[in-house]
Amino acid sequence: MTTSKKTITRDEWEKRLNDVKIRKEDMNKLVMNFLVTEGYVEAAEKFRMESGTEPDIDLATISERMAVKKAVQCGNVEDAIEKVNDLNPEILDTNPQLFFHLQQQRLIELIRNGKIEEALEFAQEELAPRGEENQSFLEELERTVSLLAFEDVSNCPVGELLDISQRLKTASEVNAAILTSQSHEKDPKLPSLLKMLLWAQNQLDEKFDYPRINDLSSATLEDPAV
Repeated sequence: MTTSKKTITRDEWEKRLNDVKIRKEDMNKLVMNFLVTEGYVEAAEKFRMESGTEPDIDLATISERMAVKKAVQCGNVEDAIEKVNDLNPEILDTNPQLFFHLQQQRLIELIRNGKIEEALEFAQEELAPRGEENQSFLEELERTVSLLAFEDVSNCPVGELLDISQRLKTASEVNAAILTSQSHEKDPKLPSLLKMLLWAQNQLDEKFDYPRINDLSSATLEDPAV
């Protein structure tokens, strides 16, 4: 037996929304959190001047963090490691998985550039000892080295390691580690709140017809179908 849904009119829904009081200061903090976490330093500085909202970290460190991220995204892993150590040596000292992934990315770049002998030597000297200590590291190393067995990497089962997406994945991991070392969330709060909005709407859909937000970019309320 199906239960009919209750319909909430636009006027009633907007009244309920207006009854919820949200401080502008809290909204500004959400915006600043997003700008800082995602690394938009110039926008964060301008927003601070216009809104008076202070970031919870030194904005100068954002530029340094973005320089590390950009280095990884461009394949300059050695430069990225040096920058991380300049920023905070403990980040890599206390995060062996991150350091391994950076070294793995360095191996991938050597293979990408056709430096086969150098890649083999690097894998044997720098990565193999870590693989002996950690089974998951060993499996990742074996996957990476298997790239060398294929002349045409487009037909290689692990060819995705050479995709730009692999660089982005490693860069994101470094970015998160730096943020954590600065006692800052590694992910911005705003996307999580949007996911919570979608979840809440899905829950409401089971019992009510109401003006819902279908396009998050415009946040426009759309009347329920009659």
